[in-house]
Amino acid sequence: MDNFFVYNTMIRAYSNSVTPINAIHIYNQMHEKDVPHDNFSHTFVLKACAKHLWVMEEEGSRFKAAISDVSRKGFEIHCRILVSGYDQEQFVMNSLISLYSQCGFLGFGRRVFDEMSERSVCLWNTMIAAYDQVRDYGSADLLFESMPVKDVVSWNMLISRFVKLGDVEAARRVFEGMPERDAVSWNSMIAGHVQVKNYGGALELFREMQVADVEPTEITLISVLGACAETGALEMGRKIHDSLKKKSCKIEGFLGNALVDMYAKCGSLYQAWEVFNRLKIKHVSCWNAMIVGLAVHGYSEEALRLFDVMETKLDEVRPNRVTFVGVFIACSHKGLVKEGRSYFKRMVEDHEITADMKHYGCMVDMFSRWGWLQESFDVIKTMPFDANAILWRTLLGACRTHGNVDMAEECFEQLSKLGSLNDADYVLLSNIYADAERWNDVERVRNVMISYGIGKEPGFSNIQMK
Repeated sequence: MDNFFVYNTMIRAYSNSVTPINAIHIYNQMHEKDVPHDNFSHTFVLKACAKHLWVMEEEGSRFKAAISDVSRKGFEIHCRILVSGYDQEQFVMNSLISLYSQCGFLGFGRRVFDEMSERSVCLWNTMIAAYDQVRDYGSADLLFESMPVKDVVSWNMLISRFVKLGDVEAARRVFEGMPERDAVSWNSMIAGHVQVKNYGGALELFREMQVADVEPTEITLISVLGACAETGALEMGRKIHDSLKKKSCKIEGFLGNALVDMYAKCGSLYQAWEVFNRLKIKHVSCWNAMIVGLAVHGYSEEALRLFDVMETKLDEVRPNRVTFVGVFIACSHKGLVKEGRSYFKRMVEDHEITADMKHYGCMVDMFSRWGWLQESFDVIKTMPFDANAILWRTLLGACRTHGNVDMAEECFEQLSKLGSLNDADYVLLSNIYADAERWNDVERVRNVMISYGIGKEPGFSNIQMK
């Protein structure tokens, strides 16, 4: 290749690929063969450097070494930009600032910004984004206030920052004061409300977006479907699905996952299954939504059969922590205690997944529910971290169901040590003693309750006295 246009085409193609390092190699060849560079050569290779860092971070391999290598290459490209006279080209310097900030050299990025004789809105936005990335919000705000002209991206970045910080009210104030809004503005606000679990607010914003006649994007719908799933807003979820089918939209990836999750959580398992089966590529989160949905709604055998199918496709998808939570719920609801214990062993040994508190909680629930109280107690006492009040309270409740007074006393004592006893725990222990006709203990517990001012909520009658 001796034409710089061909080189640029190749650099650009590789910079957008999964192997951006090849773009850097081709750029090096241009230099070795004295092929002239232009502003596009520099812009594309700088983007390739940034993409290479992202790839290394995702892979988790040699990331620190990659930062060092890319930083050196960035300084080298900067020198060539200065020599070739492209140091006032907006797109080139924008990419350079972005790379410097990504490598942790924010000071160099700011110096490049300050030395520009003219600065586009895009350049201002990039510099502000760089400060936001390192949480230097004071410097970001100073730049934002100094901007001669702000565009919708400038305002969207401010909304995005507040959303990431969980300050939805501040984001809302910015949103309300924007001179213009685009789909990204609405998406950020809706996603922000979902993030802080204000699902009703997210759905209300979606309705406002429709009234404003702003076309929702796939990102919008994924967030809204998530809110529908958490609030049981099945009708709205169905309307979104019907609209997608009417427009002949491709339902795959994250959108497909969101639909399966929404239908499954809302209990519409037939429709969840229908969407699930039509997906060409099923991400692990999609399998999880289906397995957990079946398990939670009582279809334990179907959930376990689906898990068995999943295990036949290990070259495509592998079970994760959430998958096994669904499996354990299925075993617990159906009383498949031995099978649940076997699945736990397979999770740890075959799939090399370290059990966490949720997994141990599921095992405690399963053993407790079906009367395996000693096994439940053993799980709590032998797991590699301290049990929380929820686990002890689960076992305490099972002790009444299955009439084990001694273990109930141990659970109560453990709750006391945690400082987590509440009124209901005293009432429950009193009832356990009453079931066992240990009236002296009932009186003792109730005297303690009286001294602490604890008592059952008084009942009332609807019968009117004449």
